[in-house]
Amino acid sequence: MNINWEVIAWTCITLAVIMGIFALILGFISAKNMRARREQMREIHTGLAIGSQVMFAGGLYGRVVGIEEDTLNVEIAKGTVIKIDRYAVQGISQGK
Repeated sequence: MNINWEVIAWTCITLAVIMGIFALILGFISAKNMRARREQMREIHTGLAIGSQVMFAGGLYGRVVGIEEDTLNVEIAKGTVIKIDRYAVQGISQGK
């Protein structure tokens, strides 16, 4: 039994090139999606205003009652105000 190493080598090279092309395509798609998500989050964080209804990364909802440089004062229940980081906000909708 004689093994043709040249065929095996070219097969490996071909598979490596195909896998490299797929990796580049997936990397491009992933980078594009991350850029879009980053822009969306930037709009959320700059669009915060007093009275906005917000959702935190942990799923907690509240209403913004005060804004400082990098923190927000958020009322999560009547009379319960907490201070959170501005970047913990994952969603926003204008309040009443």
